Parts: sequence; C-alpha cells; structure tokens
Amino acid sequence: MMTAPAQLVRAIQQHAPRDVPPAVNLLVEEIFSRYGTAVQGIVFYGSCLHAGKDLDGLFDLYVLVDGYLSANRNLRQALLNKLLPPNVFYLETLLEGKRVRAKYALLSLADLQKGTSRRWFHSYFWARFCQPAAVVYTCNDRVATQIHTAFAQAVITFIARVLPLLPQRWTIRELWLTGLKMTYRAEFRPERPDRQARLFEASADYFEEVARKAFDSVPFQITSTDSQGSTLYSAGIDTTARFLARITWTVRIVQGKILSVLRLAKGALTFEGGVEYIVWKIERHSGVKIDVSPFLQRHPILALCVLSLRLYRRGGVR
Repeated sequence: MMTAPAQLVRAIQQHAPRDVPPAVNLLVEEIFSRYGTAVQGIVFYGSCLHAGKDLDGLFDLYVLVDGYLSANRNLRQALLNKLLPPNVFYLETLLEGKRVRAKYALLSLADLQKGTSRRWFHSYFWARFCQPAAVVYTCNDRVATQIHTAFAQAVITFIARVLPLLPQRWTIRELWLTGLKMTYRAEFRPERPDRQARLFEASADYFEEVARKAFDSVPFQITSTDSQGSTLYSAGIDTTARFLARITWTVRIVQGKILSVLRLAKGALTFEGGVEYIVWKIERHSGVKIDVSPFLQRHPILALCVLSLRLYRRGGVR
C-alpha cells in the first residue's frame, strides 16, 4: 500500500470522534468474547456515530482480524469472507435493560489496506473509510497507525477517482457530494436523495480539511482561486482522462450492483434476523415501507430477490 502523507493521517486522527457511547464499549466486549486474540482493531462508523447515546439505531462496526481462518467458525465462512469480503454478522446485548443492536463486518487488516488503495477498483471500501470513523480498539500502536493510514489512503483514492467527473471549477463540497452520489449508485443502497448533503454537513470541517491535505497526493495538479468569499478549485485533467473516467464509473456501477446482490445473498447465511433488518434499513433510509410475508421470512435468499425487485419498482434505490 502506498504511504499516505503524514499531515493527512494526522488530520484524520485529530478529527476522529472522541466520545464513544457506553453501548459501543459493551459491544466491543461481546466481540472479544467471540473472536479473542484474532481481533486486531475495531472501527465504529455510520449513522449511529453521530447520534450520540441514541440506542434505537443499529450500530455499525468493522472488526479487523489477523486472518479469516482464525476468525470464522468454519472453512466455508472463511472462504466466503476471502472471496467477497466482508462477512456481516448481527449482535445484540442489553444495556441497563435496553436492547442494543449492532451489525459488524469481519475484515482482515490486509484487505482493509488493499481495499482503500488505488489498486482496488470498486468503491465499497474506500468510499466508506474516507468518511469519519472512530477507532475504538487496536491491539497495539503499529496497528493503529496502519488503520489511520488506510483511512488516509481511502481519502486519496476517493478524490482521485472523482476529480475527472467534476466541472472545470468546483468546490470541496461539490467534490464530496458528487463522489458520494456516485459511490451510492455503485451499490444497492436505499437512501433518501438528500443523504449525501446531510452526511457532508454533519462533518463539513473534516471533509474540507482532509480534502485539502490530500490534494498534493492525487495524480492531477490542483489550483485554487478565491471567488466571492469561497474557494474554487480546478484540476488539470485532459478530455481523454475525463472520458475514460465516465466509462470506468459506468463499469463500477454495474459491477457494484452485482456485488451488492451477492453480498446480500451471502449475508443470508450469516446474518440472523437478516430479512427483518433489511426491511427496517430500507424504511429508515428511504421511507419506503415493504411488507414481508411469513413465507419470505422463512426463505431469506428468496426474500432478498423479492424485496430487491419491490424496492426498485417503488423508487427506494437509485
């Protein structure tokens, strides 16, 4: 993996959320009871990261492990984890009599490093880890540095892939909104149309600073000018590069839809209560409510196919 600039790594560390809800600490303990010394690090991210002590949501965690054979229950799960990372599992516990729910993804530290680099074609990992996240556990300082460096590399990869899609002059806000929109399209994700804007506004200082720190590391020359109190940027990108980038994103979007369906099908083998979770997630993010019959609840893979079709027809995914 390429080495990210130290100033970018420091900026990411400085902007990392400091206050971790007690519920997350409890979930971390539960994860250790399952995986023990295989755990190298744990990352807290997603909507609950910004929701404070709200226990009504579903906490999103990434569990970074030393290898898939040591972390998974059997060889089949380990192979699936290696072929199409990550494996996703469900976890719930009680905190002061209230149920706490979490979805955690099992990913090797090596795949985190590969998935955030420019060697990784699809946006699944670098689109997630370029956003604010809290590293709530690492086994040592070396691993902590590797994780934050991977986050920094994700920012560089994201920006490098998005720049050719922008107009001649743009703001950092336009950079992130365009990129988030494209990465959402490259997955099967039920989101409201204003999701990207709300995500940016929630952490605008982070997105502004890490983008500026990353500009020197992307393969294009970027210049800035002041215009009516705001800063406009431009990148030296020729017409051919812009054309190829549009083709590349078309391929990435098609590939992403296929991978998303495969991940959902794989999740049906590991995610207890998966159908109920998917319905809850769809309604929470898109406002589209879908009823699921008892028959579909008993057949999760069939349910995934039917729900996907219904969701598409009702405009819950774009």
